[in-house]
Amino acid sequence: MTSPLLSLPGAVPGSGVDAGVAWHYGDPVAEQRALERGRAVVDQSHVGVVRVTGPDRLSWLNSITSQALDRLAPFRSTETLVLSPQGHVEHAAGVVDDGESTWLITETAPGLAAWLTSMRFMLRVEVADVTDEWAALGEPSGQEGVAGGPVVWRDPWPRVAPGGTRYGPPDDEHPGLDREWRLVLVPRGALADEVAARRSSGATLAGTWASEALRIAAWRPRAALEVDHRTIPHELDWLRTAVHLDKGCYRGQETVARVHNLGRPPRRFVMLHLDGYAEVLPRAGAAVRLPDGAEMGHVTSAARHHELGPVALAVVRRSVPVDAVLTVDDESGPVAAGQEAIVAAEGQSPSRPPARGPLTPGLRPHTLL
Repeated sequence: MTSPLLSLPGAVPGSGVDAGVAWHYGDPVAEQRALERGRAVVDQSHVGVVRVTGPDRLSWLNSITSQALDRLAPFRSTETLVLSPQGHVEHAAGVVDDGESTWLITETAPGLAAWLTSMRFMLRVEVADVTDEWAALGEPSGQEGVAGGPVVWRDPWPRVAPGGTRYGPPDDEHPGLDREWRLVLVPRGALADEVAARRSSGATLAGTWASEALRIAAWRPRAALEVDHRTIPHELDWLRTAVHLDKGCYRGQETVARVHNLGRPPRRFVMLHLDGYAEVLPRAGAAVRLPDGAEMGHVTSAARHHELGPVALAVVRRSVPVDAVLTVDDESGPVAAGQEAIVAAEGQSPSRPPARGPLTPGLRPHTLL
């Protein structure tokens, strides 16, 4: 689905998971600065929207996803994950309820809607992929929606939600604390008019180059890029905002609890500061290596930040020393990369129960994962 905003002067189309919207509109550095100052709007109309209606919607979603949703207040934002029976991330969605419908903002709308439909059984719920009807606009704001206004999802990252925990720094030390971000749903046919109204009020139109650079600097995981077939939420520090540890059973809950209570995530999320002389950013999937050439992980996303320079997010093995200078594969040769730990190398959260000794002779809890 191609955005009408791509017809604006200077628009350069995005690619990959951001195809269909603009990468930038001619001045990506200025766009990024405007977004950081809170004076920009970003076309996010390529993001999907699933609507769930019916009186059982919140209790039903609570029973099958990772977040506590049964008492979600109207116009309050959260996020949730759909996990496989083995605890691997299959879908991620921002969640907001307007009192009549629950809105799921996701990058896997067709698959999520199909899976939810298959789980309806006899409950009073209806599921619809309404991406063709609704488009999202990204804004650097921390304001929630209100009754009578548009549907708004405010990104809860990185504040640890009730029932959550962290594998990275405390909230007040987290680099993402100053990033405010929300998605506002507008009728798809009114997308251009909604953007024109914001521009007439002084907002700059920014592309995904700008929003992605600030997301990466905030260590914010994105399902379309950071998740692979092995991902468990602990590896991306996603228990901060998307998982409730005490709400009861749901698919994948056993793995979440076991790793939190007894094990350690096998991989960890890092931010890479890339050699500033690199002319081309590494592609998603590019190998991350130790100085001896051993492959230890892969890049998930990369961008040029207006202050930090070229940066990337990557998933590496937990055993990678935190002080190791890494390299990233590139077509022109290896690129040096200094790492900044997002998920702590010890792989434990502050809320982990104290160890009670070996489970059986010769087996210690940390060997489970």
